[in-house]
Formats: sequence, structure tokens, C-alpha cells
Amino acid sequence: MAKKIVIANQKGGVGKTTTAINLSASIAAAEFRTLLIDIDPQANSTSGLGVEDYQFSVYQTLIGIENVSDCIVNTYMPFLDILPSTIDLVGAEVELVSMDNREFLLKNALKEIEDRYDFIFIDCPPSLGLLTLNALTCADSVLIPVQCEYFALEGLGQLLNTINIVKKKLNEELAIEGVLLTMYDTRLRLSNQVVEEVKKYFGNKVFQTIVHRNVRLSEAPSHSKPVILYDASSVGAQNYISLASELIQRNNLEQKKNIN
Repeated sequence: MAKKIVIANQKGGVGKTTTAINLSASIAAAEFRTLLIDIDPQANSTSGLGVEDYQFSVYQTLIGIENVSDCIVNTYMPFLDILPSTIDLVGAEVELVSMDNREFLLKNALKEIEDRYDFIFIDCPPSLGLLTLNALTCADSVLIPVQCEYFALEGLGQLLNTINIVKKKLNEELAIEGVLLTMYDTRLRLSNQVVEEVKKYFGNKVFQTIVHRNVRLSEAPSHSKPVILYDASSVGAQNYISLASELIQRNNLEQKKNIN
């Protein structure tokens, strides 16, 4: 049974999609069967993995037109598949409102394929609407990226409140996988202050790995590649390799391949 991890933060620009792409790729590089679900209408995870030629998407999965198996696309990495997104998802929230069990559509759709994977990551839109709610309802845990900038904790209270509501009413197993500090700049005192503040707030839920600001990490999506394929020696690649190792250890899984 796959470990299903939602990557969520309703605040935009925190490194959510960057984390979805590069953590998925790093886990796949360790030879764990990995599925990335792009449930964000912007479809940045889809384009960031170079996936362009696909007939169906998560949209058809959610509204029940196609089986999830027929919508999954293989990537150029042997252990990494993607359930791609499309701009059609923009209108999906409106369509989902009138559907029965609307919060459980993704959970029910994934039942037929979750045994095929070790990890399933879900990249959510920067909002707390029905798409994110579907992701939280089907997930085992939530990974929260937090940028090392001035308004780092702004809006996190709302996200944590949503997680608690989902846990009480829709998914009692939902847990916080961890908090990931992103966009760390060694030159700024502010970055260190944010790290201290986030650790004070979340304690041991904060990942030891911190993702630094890195040019190669920013460039990789324009080449439709995760950073470990674009420049494996870069700081950004090493950060996400470290995060993958930490996540594997946290879940008490034996690493299948040395990815360092």
C-alpha cells in the first residue's frame, strides 16, 4: 500500500510545486515506485516533468469519465509516473459541488492503483478549496513547505485548522508528515530568524533538511526536468536528495538504492 503524502500550503510561492517535482524524482531515483498527482490547474508539476502528450488527466479521473489507470502517464524516469493536470481543472471545483461524496472522489479513484506504488505525492493548488480537500481526504499525511521569508507563518493557522477539520470529519488518520523550510538564503539574518521561529512552533515536525535558494533549482523547470537530472551536483539537487533520504528514514523504509 502506497504512502500518500499531500504537499500543501494555500500561500503561493513557497516552493510547493518545486518540492513535489524534486522530492518525487529523488524518491524515484532511490528505486521506490512513485506516483506524482498534479491536482493544481496551473499544471506546473506536469510541465516540470516534461509531460506534454497525454489524452486524459486528473480531471477525467475526478469526474468519473475515465479510470485512473488510463490517465496515468509514464515519465522518462523508470520509477516515476504522473497523473497529469490540465487547465480544465479550473472549472472542476464548480462541477464537484453537485456530486455525491464530493470530498471522496480522489480517494475512491485511487483505490485501484495504490498497491502499485510505494509513494504517492499530491501537488495541490494554492487554495483550500474542493481540490485540496479531496487530496487531504485521501492522504496519510501532509508535507508543508514554508519559505524562509518575512510572512512565513502567515496563513499557516488556516491550513492547520483545515487539516484538523478534515481529521475530525473526513479522514481521522491524517497526520502532519513534516514542515520543510525552503528558499533559505545564508546571507540573510531573516532566514535564520524564520528557521528558529518555525522550529519553535512545530518542534520535531520540522525536517532537518533545509532547501536553499539555488539558481539551478530555479532553472530546471524551464528545461522540463527535475534538478537531479538537470544538475545533480547542484545545492538544490543535494537538498532534495537529502530530503528524500530523511523521508525514507522517517517512514522506516529500507533505502533500495544509494541516491547520494
